[in-house]
Amino acid sequence: GEKVRIRIEYDGSSTPILRTWTNKEQCYEMLLVDENLYEYTLTMPEEPCQLWYNFLIENNQGTIIYGNSNDMLGGEGQTYNKDFHSYLIVVYDKNFTTPDYLHKGIIYQIFPDRFKKGDYKPKELIEGRTYRDWHEDPLLNIDVKNGDNYAHDFFMGNLRGIVEKLDYLEDLGISVLYLNPIFKAGTNHRYDTGDYTKIDPYLGDDREFDLLCKEAEKRGIRIILDGVFSHSGADSKYFNLYNNYDSVGAYQSTESEYYNWYTFRNYPDDYLAWWGIYTLPELNKHDPGLQDFFLNEETGIASKWLKDGASGWRLDVADELPMDFLEKLRLSIKNTDEQAAIIGEVWEDASNKVAYEQIRCYCYGDTLDGVMNYPLRIEIINFLMGKTDAYNLSKLLLHQREVYPTPFLYACMNLISSHDRARILNVFADEEHNGGDRAFNKNVKLTKDQYNDAYKKYLKALSLLTALPGSPTVYYGDEAGMQGTADPWNRRPYPWGYIDRSLHEETREILQRRKNSSVLKTGDIDIDVIDENTIKIIREIKNGVDVFGNKAENGKVIMILDRSKDEPEWIFE
Repeated sequence: GEKVRIRIEYDGSSTPILRTWTNKEQCYEMLLVDENLYEYTLTMPEEPCQLWYNFLIENNQGTIIYGNSNDMLGGEGQTYNKDFHSYLIVVYDKNFTTPDYLHKGIIYQIFPDRFKKGDYKPKELIEGRTYRDWHEDPLLNIDVKNGDNYAHDFFMGNLRGIVEKLDYLEDLGISVLYLNPIFKAGTNHRYDTGDYTKIDPYLGDDREFDLLCKEAEKRGIRIILDGVFSHSGADSKYFNLYNNYDSVGAYQSTESEYYNWYTFRNYPDDYLAWWGIYTLPELNKHDPGLQDFFLNEETGIASKWLKDGASGWRLDVADELPMDFLEKLRLSIKNTDEQAAIIGEVWEDASNKVAYEQIRCYCYGDTLDGVMNYPLRIEIINFLMGKTDAYNLSKLLLHQREVYPTPFLYACMNLISSHDRARILNVFADEEHNGGDRAFNKNVKLTKDQYNDAYKKYLKALSLLTALPGSPTVYYGDEAGMQGTADPWNRRPYPWGYIDRSLHEETREILQRRKNSSVLKTGDIDIDVIDENTIKIIREIKNGVDVFGNKAENGKVIMILDRSKDEPEWIFE
């Protein structure tokens, strides 16, 4: 119901027409309000939606369409005769709120098998797996059936190890831990869930999880779990391909209680699998039994682990989950804990992502709180590596400020590194080697000059993350100087006792600056471009309230990042 004023500058003789559509197309003749300046005030729809618009202009050649540019990032557009792009306004739920600890937090991502081996031993070791010494390299053993790594090598990192390093994480400035999957599974990455109700015995048990949550809470640190609800493992109690579980799995019988959780094309060996990987059979998210298993507010998996101490979920491949499933999932989670976080893995623009031939918006307030901000990651990397300029970086930042609702923008997980990408030092050294010989990539090591240059770029990137709305995120070991190309070399064990102490201390200084500044957490944001190499970020709290309308002390912080210089300039007013 709010009003939005739309303007366009046009020096022609005809009057521009504003064309909009949600479910239907509507046209409005714009009003001349100043020399060559036209405007129209729209009343927004009452219900959440995507409102698209462009401009129709008549000239001696006919009707010209003025719309969004090809990059779909708003700002200055372009003219079209056909096949146009439009501008977007996201109309979201006026009651949409997101957790305060995401607005103010700093996230640290942990790959549990590789972070720390603590004082805990599983009751038994499983035959057929390989057990590595902590400072050895991971193993690469390709499954010829799908080209993926078997990932059956274990370093035996565990939950107790994380507990033992909570003081280290607190000192670094961390307030949220995002853990890659911790439920019982067959691989070291555990994205092939075997039992959603049990902690993987190599990591611990319910008591170890309870200890982690309680000890983290004492230090003001929250735990976010990885929710892999798109697919399970073939080696699971639900599918049971290898008969390793004491259950009748869907693979074993059409009478299995789990049979309808999966989609078989030709029973039992031809079934839908995630990206065709046979070890990851795809779950049928429309099945009522499966939905009850995950979404039931009393007994469902989503609520169970919140009741047991977790503070939220990061949803694996969220854009591959049906929208109605996500909506029900949000209700289940928020009805269990209103402050529980829901962060989605969406690699593209979350305001208008095309998935399964549908244009989806995750910003209405009915699905996700925020997303892993991969578009921002890409633009920061490209800017610091000289592949684009400050104008393009600014354009993305302004676009996200425009189309992402404030609660969503300030709840995004702003990352530059993760388990799905090469280590950030390798990226900045241009030693990523995506798609290359994975065995060869094991031995890729940066030269001293490469390392020093990447070191500086990493600190500039991290500084920029801390200057922006959202949760700046560190992938375990980046602060220690870890190197590695893509999986599995980006998942080496944390080098305790061998870290780059200088990099660690500079990382800590950057994160602590963010942690201690209310302005950098919930201040308003403006962006200015000084030249192609230099961007200025202005954060401000004024009139005694922050962007959420909460009481806050006035202040202003300016960060000027010139990519040609070793470090950014910070100005506190």
